[in-house]
Formats: sequence, C-alpha cells, structure tokens
Amino acid sequence: MKTERSTRAKNLVVIQLSGGNDYLNTLVPYNDAQYYQSRPVMGLKGESVIPIDDNVAFNSEMRPFKRLYDQGKVAVIMGVGYPEPNRSHFRSMDIWHTAEPSASSAEGWLGKTVKLIDPAGTNPVTAVNFGRGLPRSLAYPGVSVASVGQLESYGFLTGIAGARKRDALLDVMARIYQPMGEEAWVSARMLGTGHGALRGADILRETPLKYSSSVEYPADNAIAQSLKGVAQVLTARVGTRVFYTNHGSFDTHTNELVNHAKLWRDVSVAVETFWQDLEEHHAADDTVILMFSEFGRRIADNGSGTDHGSGGVSLLIGNSVKGGLLGEYPKLRPADQLDGDVKFNTDFRQVYASVLDQFMDVDPLAVLKRGFEQMPVAR
Repeated sequence: MKTERSTRAKNLVVIQLSGGNDYLNTLVPYNDAQYYQSRPVMGLKGESVIPIDDNVAFNSEMRPFKRLYDQGKVAVIMGVGYPEPNRSHFRSMDIWHTAEPSASSAEGWLGKTVKLIDPAGTNPVTAVNFGRGLPRSLAYPGVSVASVGQLESYGFLTGIAGARKRDALLDVMARIYQPMGEEAWVSARMLGTGHGALRGADILRETPLKYSSSVEYPADNAIAQSLKGVAQVLTARVGTRVFYTNHGSFDTHTNELVNHAKLWRDVSVAVETFWQDLEEHHAADDTVILMFSEFGRRIADNGSGTDHGSGGVSLLIGNSVKGGLLGEYPKLRPADQLDGDVKFNTDFRQVYASVLDQFMDVDPLAVLKRGFEQMPVAR
C-alpha cells in the first residue's frame, strides 16, 4: 500500500559495497568501552573518527559523507540485517539481491521493480548496470538490462569494421532467431532480448556525446569513474530509472586499517563528486542513492583485521531524503551479541519497502510478497 509520504518518482542509484563492509569501523561507537575492549588493535579513536552525536561517529575517511549529512541529505540506517544471518559472501549477497532470506530465487528485487515500472519492456535502458555481468538483483524474466564497462566503447559487434558489415551480420543473426510458429517461444525470447540489447546499445553509446560538466572525477578512482558513467546516462534523460554499480572488496581480514580507509576514501570522494555533478545538471532532486553491503564483520578484531559477521549499515542519500540516524545501534555487550556478531534490529526488506514506496512509486508488496514496516526516509 502507498504511504502518504510517497513523492514524485525518483531515479535510484544502488552502490553495492562488495565483500562485507565493517559496520563498526564505518559508523563507530566511539564512546562504547566494549567496542575498544573487543577491538584493541582495530578500534578507531581520536582523529580517526568524525563525531555525529555523543554515541556514534563516521570513519574519518568519510568526511564528504559528513558534509552531506550536515546538509540533511544522508539517512544512516543502523543495525540492518536479516534472520539467521549467513556468513557466506555468495549466499548473503544472494539474499540481499532476491529479498528471500529463507529460499532460493532467481528473481531479483530490482528486476521486479523494473518490470513494474515498464511492464511492456518498451525502454531497453530502464535499468543499467555499470560493471561486469548482471547482478542477480536485476535479473527477471522479460527484463532487459544493459551492463556497461565504458560507455564510449559500449555496443554490439563494435569490432566489426564498417557499418555495412556490422548491419549485415546483425541481419543474419536476426534471421537465425526469427520465431517460426506458436511453439518457437525460445527463439522469440532470444530475438526480443537481442533487439532490446541492440536498441539499448545505440541509446547508451550516444549519451557521452550529450554530456558536458565542469566537475572532474578522479581518473584513478574506479567507483568514481562508474558514477561518472551513471551521471552521463542519467543527465541524458533517456528514461533510465535504476542504476547499479559496486565497489570493493571490503573483505578486510588483514591490514584493515589501511585497506578499509582507502576503500571509504575512494567511495566518499566518488559520491560527493557525483552529487556535485547532479546538482550542476539539476538532477539531484530526482535522484536517490542506496548503499549496502552483504554483511558486517565480527565484533572482535583478529589482530590485523576483522572476519565475516552479521548486521550492517545502509545509507540513503538525496535531496529528498530525510537525513539523520535511523534504527538502533546494536548493543555490543557479550550478553547482547549473536555468537560474536551484532544482532540486527532492522530487516533489510524494511529498507527496500521504504525506498520502493517513498521514492520509486512502486508498491513494495508486489516486489517483496509481504508487508514490511517502513522507515521515515523521505522528506
């Protein structure tokens, strides 16, 4: 059911923090003695934290996020997870992608969302992934998703010299998969997917030509370059509503103080630069960023890093986001732990339901199959 907080539909940019981001060293409980007792080596303090209030602080490498937070544009959702947490990267990510903690599914929550936004599949670029392969979250029957590395070189059979040769080969392929008779549904599906991919490639390849900006993205920052691609497509206004990309690995078993800092430094600079670009193009009011990771890390450090745990933090960023701290920071005392992990207190599907209803103008029940209590994330 739609809530009264529903607003004009937005573009959604999802940033996946692959590998299991360390929750406790992202949003630091800097006044909790149990945190430092559990992390004699990895505990952050002093200049390594930026206080938000008397209880929690950002990692000092997240200063750009603090600037956005102080402007009321960042909602920090604490204690996010799911029942019976799984410490496997593959299974936990699969759970987040399909919104199915207790069953296996091939249907991604964002793929369902795209299907509801564009039921007939008229726009082949309603969703675009920047990265290799297709994230399971975007997989759904009848939904075409473009996966892009570099927009400038994106296309199909781009290595064929000469437009006439390329067109001739495409025509041959179309004939091969031309459906014959009512039972040729496989050929029909492949032909439809292929045509969608071709139309999408033609659309996306033109977007950099329409893009001009005074904002400079750091060339040596992979996530920044991906977000530049997002900006190029988003500001071209070709009807893309869902954008996906990822950064990592956040699997910081060793040398975490160095590696985790570098990861957040790159993400923070990238997101702030991207947001400045959207502001310049008057697209910031129409866009929301969702950031998540498949799980957190163990409460205790291992002497050099942290191991797979549970519970985490999600971030929502946007001019239409109601900024602040949401949810409850998990208690760290041994009696409150879950076998050495933090206990989640916010189901990740509550986050999805809130985003779908309050920003995307999509009924969360149609995507998640059951109702979840929403959080006040929209202004």
